[in-house]
Amino acid sequence: MIGLPERIKSIIPGFAVSAAVAMASVVAAKFIPNVGAASIAIFLGMIVGNLSFDQSKMMSGYKFSETDLLAYSIVLLGATLSVGNIMALGVGGIMFIVIQMAITIVSALFIGKKLGFGNNFRYLMASGNAVCGSSAIAATAPVVGADDNDKGIAITIVNVTGIVLMFLLPAITAFLYGNETLRSSAMIGGILQSIGQVVASGAIVGPEVKDMATIFKLVRVVCIIFVVIFFTILKSREEKKNGLEMYSEEAAEKGGIKIPWYVIGFFITCALFSMGFIPENVSMMCKEISNKFEIIALAAIGLKVNVKELLRQGKDVTMYGAMVGTVQVAAALILINLFF
Repeated sequence: MIGLPERIKSIIPGFAVSAAVAMASVVAAKFIPNVGAASIAIFLGMIVGNLSFDQSKMMSGYKFSETDLLAYSIVLLGATLSVGNIMALGVGGIMFIVIQMAITIVSALFIGKKLGFGNNFRYLMASGNAVCGSSAIAATAPVVGADDNDKGIAITIVNVTGIVLMFLLPAITAFLYGNETLRSSAMIGGILQSIGQVVASGAIVGPEVKDMATIFKLVRVVCIIFVVIFFTILKSREEKKNGLEMYSEEAAEKGGIKIPWYVIGFFITCALFSMGFIPENVSMMCKEISNKFEIIALAAIGLKVNVKELLRQGKDVTMYGAMVGTVQVAAALILINLFF
């Protein structure tokens, strides 16, 4: 068993590279704010990670950055969200979000199966598009046992899809709704994959749309706990089904559903903030730290992406992302007409 000093020593190189890429992404985002530091961190990490130098000494630090830091980020994120965020949208708004997310998950799973992708990759694509992009993928990956390559490719495709939609949706809302606040906000906040994309896309339309679209998005983020639990159950049933075919004592011991600690932590911090136990200034600090941790984690994930493998599967995964994005827009158009 590796001692703590040895573990820290092994983490430092990879963590330092991840942090450096994250810092560079934050600086770059000031010049291209419509893309955002999170998306930049992924792509910059991919560039650095696929340079021709020995990365074996970096892997421990990459793994710490993408797992531990992101788990802490999710827990801290809960301290920035309250039940009041949900209530501001009304019953129609909540129903729109829940049904839109359900359609996204079902369609992503169905399309992925028809295109021949494995279960774990389909789970990641479904959660990433339905909830909050990279964070949801990273939160779902441990409970379904997805490998680093699936995680990296899923995050990349979801981010690319989000960037395209970030510029496309304001044009759609202008044409169909004349940039009316509620319906435009529902379209942008109910579809886009990351909070940064929602803010940037909403800002293109106007400040009112930006603020309300962010609330729609925050409600989706709150739902991350339910989506992770859903995929935990789905994976558990998959393992049980396999266990019936190849029964072993080890498979029998996996019968219980294990909820990751960070999901429980997210729920606790969200409840504490809703009840007023977390002051506003502390909540703002948690938001800043959570954002920084997330960018470092996303940089680490990008650093581990195998670009050759991505290019090998490029056509299929691009088609996958485009098809899911198309379904999301179509579903939102129908649901907005029904609820608003």
